[in-house]
Amino acid sequence: MHRFFSRAGLLCASAVMTVAGLSSPAAAQEAGNAAAGKQIFLKYTCYGCHGFSGQNGPGARLVPMRMTQSGFISYVRNPRTRQMPSYSTKVLSDAQLGDVYAYIKTLPASRAAKDIPELNQFKEQ
Repeated sequence: MHRFFSRAGLLCASAVMTVAGLSSPAAAQEAGNAAAGKQIFLKYTCYGCHGFSGQNGPGARLVPMRMTQSGFISYVRNPRTRQMPSYSTKVLSDAQLGDVYAYIKTLPASRAAKDIPELNQFKEQ
């Protein structure tokens, strides 16, 4: 009977980890190489529309990233706007887009206006 509970416990723990995304193949795929992603971001001039910070320019704001990695890849493959070109797997693999996603996730979010002393000076005047 002890053996049964051990297997059941192991199965439950495994199920919880999978649901939480801790040991699933999808979670393993989401771990990209941010350094490689930065090189791709620069090579394909993503900064031209999204800015070097990922949050300025005429393109969509990428920081803070609100999409999942799979959602990001799907969007890059089939953007909803005509301003952004689509990138097929012939141009960028899912792994490369995972690297870009990892890089974007490293970019810091902008500070709130109330936390910028220079803006507060204008408010006080």
